[in-house]
Amino acid sequence: MKFGIGQGVRRTEDPVLVTGRGRYTDDEAAPGALRGVVLRSPMAHGRIRRLDTKAARAAPGVAVVLTHDEIAADGIGNLLCLVEVKNRDGSDRADTARPLLANGIVRHVGDPVAFVVADTLAHARDAAELIELEIDDLPAVTDTYGAAQSGAPQVWDHIDGNLAFDFAAGDEAAVETAFAAAAHRVSLRLVNNRLVSNAMEPRAAIAEYDADSGRSTLTLPSQGPVVPWNQLCGMLNLKPEQLRCVTRNVGGGFGTKAFLYPEAALTLWASRRLQRDVRWTGERAEIFLSDAQGRDHVSEVELALDADGRFLGLRATTYAALGAYLANFGPMIPTNASVGMYTGLYRIPAFHVSVKGVMTNTVPTDAYRGAGRPEAAYLIERLVDKAAAELGIAPDELRRRNFPAPEAMPHTMGLGDVIDSGEFAAIMEEAMAKADWQGFASRRAEAQARGRLRGIGLATYVERCGGGGMAPAALHFTADGTLEIRSGTLDSGQGHAVAFAQILSEKLGIDADRIVLRQGDTDATPPGFTGGSKSIPIGGASILGAADKVIAKGRALAAERLEAAEVDIAYDDGAFTVVGTDRGIGLFELAQALEPGVLDADHDHTAEAPTFPNGAHVCELEIDPETGRIEICRYTVVDDFGVTLNPLLLEGQVQGGIAQGLGQAWTEHTVYDPESGQLLSGSFMDYALPRADEMPAYDFSTHNVRCRTNPLGVKGAGEAGSIGAPPAFVNAVVDALRSARPEVAHIDMPTTPEKVWRALQAA
Repeated sequence: MKFGIGQGVRRTEDPVLVTGRGRYTDDEAAPGALRGVVLRSPMAHGRIRRLDTKAARAAPGVAVVLTHDEIAADGIGNLLCLVEVKNRDGSDRADTARPLLANGIVRHVGDPVAFVVADTLAHARDAAELIELEIDDLPAVTDTYGAAQSGAPQVWDHIDGNLAFDFAAGDEAAVETAFAAAAHRVSLRLVNNRLVSNAMEPRAAIAEYDADSGRSTLTLPSQGPVVPWNQLCGMLNLKPEQLRCVTRNVGGGFGTKAFLYPEAALTLWASRRLQRDVRWTGERAEIFLSDAQGRDHVSEVELALDADGRFLGLRATTYAALGAYLANFGPMIPTNASVGMYTGLYRIPAFHVSVKGVMTNTVPTDAYRGAGRPEAAYLIERLVDKAAAELGIAPDELRRRNFPAPEAMPHTMGLGDVIDSGEFAAIMEEAMAKADWQGFASRRAEAQARGRLRGIGLATYVERCGGGGMAPAALHFTADGTLEIRSGTLDSGQGHAVAFAQILSEKLGIDADRIVLRQGDTDATPPGFTGGSKSIPIGGASILGAADKVIAKGRALAAERLEAAEVDIAYDDGAFTVVGTDRGIGLFELAQALEPGVLDADHDHTAEAPTFPNGAHVCELEIDPETGRIEICRYTVVDDFGVTLNPLLLEGQVQGGIAQGLGQAWTEHTVYDPESGQLLSGSFMDYALPRADEMPAYDFSTHNVRCRTNPLGVKGAGEAGSIGAPPAFVNAVVDALRSARPEVAHIDMPTTPEKVWRALQAA
């Protein structure tokens, strides 16, 4: 049963999950729990003139109807933005007061107005319909670029021009000098379309109240329950011992479940107010109106090149939609999480970027798989492809000229991030070879004979991830002879149980069936969360560090038991032995002989530097010019993830990420009516997730260069597919369009059949 790093071990939880025996939040029984329903604003922006809850409070089965009046009476705090962003002049960003329930003004369709709690879901719904809500319409704005222009409707009176911040980074003077000396200048305006996360499992919350202790247990899907736990204690004025937060199985996180939302806080507040158990489960239609959404950037970018096609300077201005309120991490995504990646894998001596954080009457935006890195990769890779077309240089050759050579590593990026390792040109060339780039011309000719437009697109990417901390681990020897990993990170489908066991099994030389993962409980697991692809680079390193402490403690304790000097004690293959003798004691035997907890250990690894996974994607596709329909013919990706911990888990992560990236580039788009602010793509009838039959078979491989800054040698992998896929796909679409209409220079995502058809007609 022993297995270690590098083996393709299947996820142990799969038999339970795929047979419907998982324990998601809504699977929890909570017998007798009351049911909560949120009354939401039907308008994008308006002043509440009348909110009459009298009939609802008197309706059958109703326990309570909560509005902002009760928030004020109970002293409940606001949802907070947890990150700071400085303006270019050094001043602080603006702030937005986000109450759990609207305080006189609603600012997006779906804004919570009242919370109805009743004995059954049907009674709660019926009562919510009895609430008389009258709203005086105010002008709304949903267009990201338009909201920042003069004369646009104001989302907040105190935020002039709807700009919550005006962020800048880089050397503006150096960029001006570079552009003045440039032989060529290439510019592009592009849109990074807004997305709805749409995890398999909608958000939910169950608040259970213990009358004897006055303590609450809140079960909710999360990416680490300590994040909502900290905020809820502050908002509801609770002592830490008054609240336990628990997360069971999670059906997809993607960043969206890392945050605290009004519904979880409302459920807990109502439960404590009533001293009863209360539960709320979001319906899919509610999720479209309430889950933090992703992306939504408009960028204007320029590249300066010399006569030989070498990059001299890059400047960009990005308008980033923040929505109606600043979400937990929202302002960080287009700024600190993104702009450092604008230069991609390239040597670009001069760089300057401006990011304008724009308030709009829409659902707030926050981290979504990749969280700023997909936006950056799309920007630079589309720009480089456009430059190659304008200069008449092959897209791979232009990239090759501007990659730092392996001997030039480590490479310092535009804002000072240091890529420790990588072989960028070799990875690109390997991907091209696997994709049979040289044979593309004959495939294009064959497609043309069938009346199809065939295109091929190349994109490279780099991301910064797996840095910092917040992924501690503890090792606990149980009475039944197992070793429990208590992890601060929390898996939502990634396979942590297997991956962590592989690290521990290799380090300690013990059987995997004696290793158990425990996670998602503020009472029992260390504080941490999953995000930024840190579970293996940071969480795995924490496990490694804790195992080192177990060995060190065990060596001293074994020396006492074996009556030998500690220096003569060796550890190998799950046992301590006296060197040169046959005397020894097994790790678990030693743990059982000691007092409980004596051999336990914990470790909280904090990385001095992030990791920089990178790679190359090649997408080949065909377009039917009569309908605009696209078919992906082949998809090739070569990645550098440092050390591969588990090739099966790794490939699954990459494939899932590519599917999400292709969804953005091809079909997904969150659309608001520009006049009323109504969400027009509020269900799967209008919002097109990618379908399985549209996804290609992927040719995936790795060209790994060990990470020099991580104890395991790994580079984060969870977000990589979603970063490289959009530019590779769009580059292929533009290549196909240009084969028939050379004047086509760009097409914005998503490349729907209608948009592709119109591009051909307009050209």
